[in-house]
Amino acid sequence: MPKNSEMLCIYNVETNPYFNLAAEEYVMKNFKDEFFMLWRNEPSIIIGKFQNALAEINTDFVLEHNIFVVRRMTGGGAVFHDLGNLNFTFIRNGNVTDFRGFTQPILEALRSLGVPACFQGRNDLTVDGMKISGNAECVNSGRTLHHGTLLFSAKMDYLAEALKVNPLKFQDKAVKSVRKRVTNIADYLSKPMPVTDFAEYILKFVGELYPDSEKYTFNKYDIAAIRKLQKDKYETWDWNYGNSPAYTFTKMARTQGGTVEVCVNLVKSHIESIKFFGDFFAQKEIDEFEAFFYGVPHKKDEIENLLKNVEVGEYMLNVTAEDILNLLF
Repeated sequence: MPKNSEMLCIYNVETNPYFNLAAEEYVMKNFKDEFFMLWRNEPSIIIGKFQNALAEINTDFVLEHNIFVVRRMTGGGAVFHDLGNLNFTFIRNGNVTDFRGFTQPILEALRSLGVPACFQGRNDLTVDGMKISGNAECVNSGRTLHHGTLLFSAKMDYLAEALKVNPLKFQDKAVKSVRKRVTNIADYLSKPMPVTDFAEYILKFVGELYPDSEKYTFNKYDIAAIRKLQKDKYETWDWNYGNSPAYTFTKMARTQGGTVEVCVNLVKSHIESIKFFGDFFAQKEIDEFEAFFYGVPHKKDEIENLLKNVEVGEYMLNVTAEDILNLLF
């Protein structure tokens, strides 16, 4: 543990989102110092603590492009991260929730680079009315964590596709993300710079605002503890999907056996009840088929394994296990 100081500054070069979100929680709960941290993630969707994970993502696109889906410890909406997105975290002692106050140093840094950024709405930083930063906060263990994104040179096409979801599939009371027009900070710089130089600039600028600040690097004990939290919590299906609030999932598809529609009620992302409808033909009662799914996690590999042991065609003539799998995701 470092000695108490005004502000410890970290440029965390790890890009695994499980590690980075675990690092935030570890610092918040295990240090007395106040922190400013910069970090980047490989392509990932970071969902708010109270959101329904599947209702915030384009599942097919996410799976095809190996995009991480990770739940964070703060509320708010889902955001897309990639290596062109720089994230910042402030951790302060006490209950000091203040979106404007926490983002002011970042605004000053951006303006010093000639970027005409401003605070807008509840928790956004914008340029020309377009969002460059979304922010979230939480209070835990007597400390306040504020973190935000900085869209620097993010892949906007990936951002749009990864967060494109059909709202008709889901019915729930979870907090929904509000999609806004977004832009990249790099487009407003008078001189181009890589995101790594931008990160160094932000770190130096913010550090100079706190005269007693000092740089800190995670030691081997910190890293071991973060890795444990990463494995035990942030990498788990229970945290990222199982913590979703109760919701109803519906979807319809055309198959060789006819039109099939499914309606699923889920609690903590486990199937509580499921009904199949359609104009298909059957040799066995459909409620017998539905019973196989009760209590099963709404998780692709779990459903895939279940279907390996079921003769789907006996319950829906000319409908395959692959059809059912695609219908449920």
